[in-house]
Amino acid sequence: MTADTRIPEVQIIWEDGADRDLPLPSYETPGAAGADLRANLPEADRATGITLAPMERRLIPTGIRIEIPAGYEAQVRPRSGLSLKHGISMPNTPGTIDSDYRGPLGVPVINLGAEPYTLQHGDRIAQMIVVPVVQARFAVVEHLSETARGAGGFGSTGKR
Repeated sequence: MTADTRIPEVQIIWEDGADRDLPLPSYETPGAAGADLRANLPEADRATGITLAPMERRLIPTGIRIEIPAGYEAQVRPRSGLSLKHGISMPNTPGTIDSDYRGPLGVPVINLGAEPYTLQHGDRIAQMIVVPVVQARFAVVEHLSETARGAGGFGSTGKR
């Protein structure tokens, strides 16, 4: 935690071979919920970028490892502009980074667009949101409480 104990502190370490001249995760506006993550490509791909064919998936490195405080998780989500304009998304959105994970931070991306798309070194590729986590207890019981919805599943509340 930082000096202001209400704000969690995410500690960062650079990966070997990462381009340390790229910005660390950052909030682009004062009201931003997500900190932008950037593609920190291997040196061999920095000049040309990584091109994703339609429907191709790749794990894009960010060049960092992080330590999230206990009681928090980081959610990694697609950037809306990339999704809308180019069909670049994440196949597992939101992705979860647990507080006890210390490995490289990579972003799985998928090209859902109709054309190939090239991710360049330093591009903002996703956003990371740090949120509190509550671990629940699980208990086997004989009955569940009744609700107006009951056992209705997908689409059971109707179309409006």
